[in-house]
Amino acid sequence: MDAACRPLLLLLALLTLPGLARAQQGVPSAAAEPRTVEVELHATDAGTTAVSSEDATRLGLATDGGTAELVPPSLLADSPAAWPEGLEGTAGEVGLELLIDEQGHVADVTVVQAPAEARLTEAALAAARGLRFTPATMGGVSVSVRLPFVYRFEPPAEPATTTAQARITGEVRARGTRRPLVDATLFLDGSDTPAATTDAHGLFSLEVSAGAHRLEVRAPGHKPSTFEETLATGQSLQVIYRLEPGRVNPYETVVRDERPRTEVTRFSLHEQELREVPGTLGDPFRVVMLMPGVGSLASGISYPVVRGSQPAATGFFLDGIRIPMLYHLLLGPAVVHPDFIDTVDFYPGTPPVQYGRVLGGAVEGRLSRPREDRLHFTAYADLLNSGGFVEYPFESTGTSVSLAGRISYSAMLISLMANALRDENAQRVRAGFWDYQARIEQKVGQGRLRLFVLGSSDDVGLSPEMRLGSTGGGVASGFHRIDLRGTHPLAGGEGELAFTLGWDSMGLVGDGAMPQLPSGQLAVRRVGEFGLRQTSYAARTSWKRQFSDSLELQVGGDVEHRRAATLIIGEGRPPGWRPEDEADPLKNPSSLATFSGAYASVTWRPTERWTVVPGLRVDAYHLVPGITHTAVEPRLTVRHALSDTLTLKGGAGLFHQPPTVLLHIPALDTAGLRFGLQSGAQFDVGAEWKAVEGLELSADVFYNPLSRTVEFDLADVAENRRRRDLAQVDPSASGYAYGFELMARHPLGRNWFGWVSYSFLQSKRLVTFNRIGDDNRVVETVQGTLPFAFEQAHVVNAAISYKFGNNWTVGTVLHFNTGRPETGQITSLTQRSITGSDGQSAWVRQDLDRADRLAPYFRVDLRVAKSWAMKDFTLDAYLDILNASLQQEVVAYEYIRGLDGLERKPMTLPIILPLVGLKGTY
Repeated sequence: MDAACRPLLLLLALLTLPGLARAQQGVPSAAAEPRTVEVELHATDAGTTAVSSEDATRLGLATDGGTAELVPPSLLADSPAAWPEGLEGTAGEVGLELLIDEQGHVADVTVVQAPAEARLTEAALAAARGLRFTPATMGGVSVSVRLPFVYRFEPPAEPATTTAQARITGEVRARGTRRPLVDATLFLDGSDTPAATTDAHGLFSLEVSAGAHRLEVRAPGHKPSTFEETLATGQSLQVIYRLEPGRVNPYETVVRDERPRTEVTRFSLHEQELREVPGTLGDPFRVVMLMPGVGSLASGISYPVVRGSQPAATGFFLDGIRIPMLYHLLLGPAVVHPDFIDTVDFYPGTPPVQYGRVLGGAVEGRLSRPREDRLHFTAYADLLNSGGFVEYPFESTGTSVSLAGRISYSAMLISLMANALRDENAQRVRAGFWDYQARIEQKVGQGRLRLFVLGSSDDVGLSPEMRLGSTGGGVASGFHRIDLRGTHPLAGGEGELAFTLGWDSMGLVGDGAMPQLPSGQLAVRRVGEFGLRQTSYAARTSWKRQFSDSLELQVGGDVEHRRAATLIIGEGRPPGWRPEDEADPLKNPSSLATFSGAYASVTWRPTERWTVVPGLRVDAYHLVPGITHTAVEPRLTVRHALSDTLTLKGGAGLFHQPPTVLLHIPALDTAGLRFGLQSGAQFDVGAEWKAVEGLELSADVFYNPLSRTVEFDLADVAENRRRRDLAQVDPSASGYAYGFELMARHPLGRNWFGWVSYSFLQSKRLVTFNRIGDDNRVVETVQGTLPFAFEQAHVVNAAISYKFGNNWTVGTVLHFNTGRPETGQITSLTQRSITGSDGQSAWVRQDLDRADRLAPYFRVDLRVAKSWAMKDFTLDAYLDILNASLQQEVVAYEYIRGLDGLERKPMTLPIILPLVGLKGTY
């Protein structure tokens, strides 16, 4: 009698594409032997199996930045294994690994689990060759896959008597995520022989006798569950069985960075690496602050200082859309809901040619692909803000709609803390933000059309006291973007065309306590505003085609027109105002400007071990009336794989950007074109080594000469004051930055992830400054090379997160940095003590080349989370503490005369942000 055999079509995390895939650092030459490359798969939220976008690109599959889903094989022709003749004994099980080729045939069979009886193994091996499957496909291409297959043998039994029949049909889902479980196995009434197996949609059908039955359901990665059903004769019962996962949101291995890179240095973060790093509030973009080469303005404030440059020198992009303010003000998160982000790419230096008009690095967030299986919804709330995300596919039309939004209630928390501390001044602090995003994506033939809308608003400041004449003020900022993008196959490649409308605003606002008429009761009213408004119209296009395994071409261009205006409301004049200053670019930066650029790059792999990427970008900056600057930026990247695990790399390029002021402020970069462009070069060499499985090491050495910089002081802009002769004096300077970066990283997988990095950063500027005498007056003006205001010489980051089997997650971050120079920019100015002719000591300004530094700082962050799989949703509770070590960071010094004489008193910020929150995912 034939044994009962049931295939367990559970895909291993292995996929092979012989002949189609490229090698790790290049492709074989025409004369080389065909190579087979195996890559890992991972489960998606939709219940499917996929490879990461990096591996999809490596395998030559077009995914538009998302994952490439695998359509698994299905059994066409069974090949039962017969019970060996004359064999007596108990049941046995033979576990095999089958290699299914592109035609659906069994190309190879490997025994992975053998019973004690060798004749059962022989019978299974003989029968396995007769199995036939539909070929697995990925991106429309037939691929080979490895999958487990189990033959279960039962000794021949006496035929069972015929009984009245009934039917159980239903679906097996993962508890919490509602994900259909493929190839779950059902066992009836304690039998060791599977009675049914779910299909690719998690569905099953089972014939049973009338009466009471007990069904045990098993699925890999899930806890077995038992269900009891009672059926009458002829009854058909529809059921849904839910299995609890062994781990909720497990740390699954995602293959990345295996494809040949075309850039010198890129750090890519995925999945829980984006959302479960301690101290980041669960925000993907705040993780950038823990990357190599990144300094900070102050602990917890997420404006990356990349390789010693101004934060405004780094470009922020979201799927090609340039974002003016990536982060909310102060301690706020990024302006995009985390569930919209699939991957964050960080380029600390020599970014590719598609990133233009930046003098430093680039940060790009890549939107997640819409899930097309069912409704998805998340909602969360913590002590800082709350938000939600909803996504729904319309299968009949191929349309997907996604909506998200967040709102902060920081002001309420500040008020509660102030009342608890009985601090009247703290009660005046206000801080709040909100943001929104919406996406409609439509399939159009072989392409896609996407409408993406997003916006953000921030308001930070001090409210006036409720007494007549009291005043207050603050900073208000916001932006909105509407982006329409279409992608479609074009001329053998992939084409993209997009249009973007934008509105930006930022300004200083003033409030006052004023009597209301006719009651005379005091109320807070807006009494003045000095604001900047900007409207932009932009378009971008690109085309990319792979002509052969060794040659790929990418071309593109973008144009942006900006119309900026100054808004002044109120009777008061800003400090330092004079009628003749109206034309000053910082005092009244109204402007009309157009930025346009075009680029091209070629990825050439002359041999399997070499990758060469020359590129060229040309930009034109036009400011009305009649000011035009043109920038030509050649760039080059070279990578050489010494082995499959060790790669040397190098790159260089020229870069330009309009004048900057700390952050991206509307209108100032366009109005500042009157002072010309900033220009510099970037040189980067390094190595990447995959020492062992699960350990990636990298090292980079960089040198960035800056031939021309125009970096305005934030205090001048905030107070609207300038030197009277600035219109006649060139505000430009020059300088350089150099350093090295080291990183050891364990990628996401095996229930944990983490990294350790060290950065040595030096940033200098050749400037003109004053020598100060003991009378606190200028003695002479000299020129010298000084540390830049944002230089932090040493930065260390270490992060680790581990998910335990009971669905507890624990992680910690250690951060250390040395202090910035105390030169008066975004901090205090060093003072020195002198003794006057009257014998009294006093403070006078120190020369800038002798300025001290702020004190070093370190902190420890902590995150603890617990997950539960409910019936149809998952629930997460978390505690995320920024600065759990309770350290105070010195941001400036106050020079005072105390009772005991002169005193240098540190001004500290005890930024401690404990967040307790809940998140539900449906």
